[in-house]
Amino acid sequence: MVSSAGEELGGWSHWHSPDRPLRLGVSTCLLGENVRFDSGHARDGFVVDTLGQWFEYVPVCPEVEIGMGTPRPSIRLVDEGQGMRLVAPSTGEDFTERMTGFAEEKVTELMELDLDGYILKKSSPSCGLERIRVYTSGMPARRNASGVFAAKLMERWPALPVEEEGRLNDHGLRENFIERVFGRNRWRGLVAGGLTRRRLIEFHTAHKLLLRAHNETAYRRLGKLVGSVGTIEDGELFRAYEIEFQAALSTKPTNKKHVNVLQHAMGYLKTLLDPVEKREILAAVEEYRQGLLPLVVPLTLLRYNIRRHGVEYLAGQLYFDPHPRELMLRNHA
Repeated sequence: MVSSAGEELGGWSHWHSPDRPLRLGVSTCLLGENVRFDSGHARDGFVVDTLGQWFEYVPVCPEVEIGMGTPRPSIRLVDEGQGMRLVAPSTGEDFTERMTGFAEEKVTELMELDLDGYILKKSSPSCGLERIRVYTSGMPARRNASGVFAAKLMERWPALPVEEEGRLNDHGLRENFIERVFGRNRWRGLVAGGLTRRRLIEFHTAHKLLLRAHNETAYRRLGKLVGSVGTIEDGELFRAYEIEFQAALSTKPTNKKHVNVLQHAMGYLKTLLDPVEKREILAAVEEYRQGLLPLVVPLTLLRYNIRRHGVEYLAGQLYFDPHPRELMLRNHA
């Protein structure tokens, strides 16, 4: 999983250690296991065949793990004015306490495994990320809840990148999630190697352009945090940085933000390029802005010139190589 280009530019593989595999929690049914209520599965090709080449999975099926068995009655979220309940409508059995207790214990167990992210099953009353149906007698179902296990996971572990497989069909959401996962893995490596103020500054510096592509305001907040080194207790500083870092990356980049970052990077090259080279890169940036070219085109031109002219600051920016290029995440106009 080492990319020579990534090493040359100080990209993702420069920060990644084979001894620290990318480890994701995942709803078991997405891996093709027959654990659904009807004894079927929900195998997801992207999760298994593409991401599976890069990630180590920790499968979890809350319903099976609380002893509901396969096959089993379907369950749903119900709210009759006394709080949300998880029940099987065909039998009336209430699984709320059992699922809540399991979720509490399981999330603790997963936190000890130090995951890099989690992929949940959409529409599930236990695992769904959002817009799960909630039923109330005599009223149309509303879509405003998370599954019981998913809600506990996000409550206990707010810095963990979490997504559901249905949303990964959106190219932008897919790239955003993968960037967060690799960012989380880099943070784990930083902590494992002994987190110090100096190493935090190095980490932040390498992520500057990537953060600006996601959230300029959060980037500035993180800069102030790093600038407060020496005035805040180390543990508090590192905890605050981790939460703010993942919150920044959770903001989906936009075409406009990418253009701003590309133009900012051009500023470091403007005295090094001849007029023809400048026009070529600026034309690619403009065509990307118009939606005529994918992001990978201006990035490739910039990467080439960063290497050719030895621009050290840009060479160390993860923005140009935040994850394996084989995933083709930036190849969509």
